[in-house]
Amino acid sequence: MTYFKDEAELQQILGQLYDLVKTDARVGPRICEGKIVIQFRYEEPFGIATIDAAHPPTQPGAYCDVHWGEVELKPDVMMSMKADIAHQFWHGKINLMAALTRKQIIAKGPIPKILKLLPAVEPVYKMYPKMLREIGREDIALK
Repeated sequence: MTYFKDEAELQQILGQLYDLVKTDARVGPRICEGKIVIQFRYEEPFGIATIDAAHPPTQPGAYCDVHWGEVELKPDVMMSMKADIAHQFWHGKINLMAALTRKQIIAKGPIPKILKLLPAVEPVYKMYPKMLREIGREDIALK
């Protein structure tokens, strides 16, 4: 199943999620502890999101910056996956280690840095479906 019809919808939905995450006091500071730049490269549909937790944020109230599209910033870790895998991951239905082993997610860079962030993002597994319901996307909030 394809959860996102096109790049614009992928960016709108995951962009809203990342905007929540970067300002959330439970998640944002813990991500920033890693001092890392993570780039997510999505396919089907295409999209690129880069989370900059290595530099001071430019937006008031944010703990990190999120950029969409190509950026000059060099990522420490690059994660490539189908957008549907990202959707399932943010629902808490994809185990990162299993996905890496199965090559559902291809990671380049220091994987231990990403693994250290897993406990930090656990609250997002509840935030994502709630956010989907709030924006009227009940159709994918439970999948």
